[in-house]
Amino acid sequence: MAFRFASLGSGSSGNGLVVERGATRVLLDCGFTLGETTLRLERLGLSPGDITAIVVTHEHSDHLGGVPRFAKRHAIPVHLTRGTALALPVDFPASLVRLVDPHDTYEIEELLVEPFPVPHDAREPAQVVFGDGASRLGVATDLGMSTPHVEEKLSRCDALVLECNHDAAMLEAGSYPRPLKDRIAGRFGHLDNEAAAGIVSRLDCTRLKHVVAAHLSKENNRPELAAQALAGALGCEVDWVGVASQEQGFGWRDL
Repeated sequence: MAFRFASLGSGSSGNGLVVERGATRVLLDCGFTLGETTLRLERLGLSPGDITAIVVTHEHSDHLGGVPRFAKRHAIPVHLTRGTALALPVDFPASLVRLVDPHDTYEIEELLVEPFPVPHDAREPAQVVFGDGASRLGVATDLGMSTPHVEEKLSRCDALVLECNHDAAMLEAGSYPRPLKDRIAGRFGHLDNEAAAGIVSRLDCTRLKHVVAAHLSKENNRPELAAQALAGALGCEVDWVGVASQEQGFGWRDL
């Protein structure tokens, strides 16, 4: 049975990743408007009614911003930690809320969802590994630094979507105010290219079929720099490394 994934878009203006196993389709985060989400799903051959559930990693607007309206409009259950749930609107239907522990694996129909806590400046952030008992997709797009627990979860994945938010030199030389630069580069901010490459170099990548650099900054990074960093860590050709864009995300990839 098919197990595949695709991105609606990735970056500070909105994030969304679709994971499909058979008839189960989970949307990881949704930072787009109602109309934009529908258009981006259509680009992948999907409609809102095809989405089984939404999993939210944390409450920042580029990840949670589009979730309440989309979930309410289409009566889709939303899985998120208690800390993240505090950011839901007060009128969001309790019947659609599924609270999860960031240390506990759970099932959404045909998919296994394995959340894990990460260092990020949010209330209770958790990134995710999706599986079907045979293959594993690891997603980590918002974290300021790695931990042994993060690397344990991301090891032995068949596919990896990993944050390469910025190039450290470009961020330092760029136009952002100093407090924002410090926040992005800090332990609870975002991974730079070399930090992401360092994580990859410490993982068991023996099963890896896909790696995609994600959540790139438009101002402080370039796709080729992110791809070069990950390719260097993997010892592969640069063009083997995928890069998720803000506008297009990336198309379906099979596991």
